[in-house]
Amino acid sequence: MTGPKLNEKATIAGERSGTRAVARHVRSSASKARVVLNLIRGLDVRSADEVLMLTERGIARDIRKVLRSAVANAVNNDEQDASELYVIACFADEGSTLRRFRPRARGRATRIRKRTCHITVIVARMSDERLAVIQARAEGASASAQASRRARVERSRQRAEEAKGAIDAVNEAEDEIIDEGADVEAVDDTEAPDVAEDAAEDTVEETEDVAEAEAESDDEAETESETDDDASTEEEQN
Repeated sequence: MTGPKLNEKATIAGERSGTRAVARHVRSSASKARVVLNLIRGLDVRSADEVLMLTERGIARDIRKVLRSAVANAVNNDEQDASELYVIACFADEGSTLRRFRPRARGRATRIRKRTCHITVIVARMSDERLAVIQARAEGASASAQASRRARVERSRQRAEEAKGAIDAVNEAEDEIIDEGADVEAVDDTEAPDVAEDAAEDTVEETEDVAEAEAESDDEAETESETDDDASTEEEQN
């Protein structure tokens, strides 16, 4: 196809707009390349690179290489700033077709057409108004990112303080329980000798009572024996 491309924004034949890079005889059809090129046309270089990196089509890898070559040409040859570039135009032309044949039945053959294409990417500097908009958007995004980061840090700090307070409360409760147990053990230790003394006194009293009871029983037995002896003596005298 001769003449300037319509999406290249060149109104005069031979007029140069932007910096270009061309990949010739890429082993893919032009229709497949145009589907991906339509995604990045008009985007800034950074956004276009992100789109190509996340595109699952195989031709996106070749187009990304061409985009990087165009940016490198603009930086090295035209002394442009890579952050100020955008894709002003991109297109794919039909290349040469490789003709092959596949054997079929009865001596026939089927033609195989292996398409190629020429991929062109043109980058240029964005206008001052667009650069101002992008810069303001980036500053707003950075400010919002910083604010969200501060909010996340504050929330994490509050959660850490709450967790620390809960741990301290648990530790204090455990210490109180341990102190109460120690007090109970001390009280038990002080009460244990008194209980032992009371038990010993009770045992002594019981022993004394038993001894007194035995003594009384012995006295009664002696009295009865004396009475029996007196009775027997009187009978003998009679």
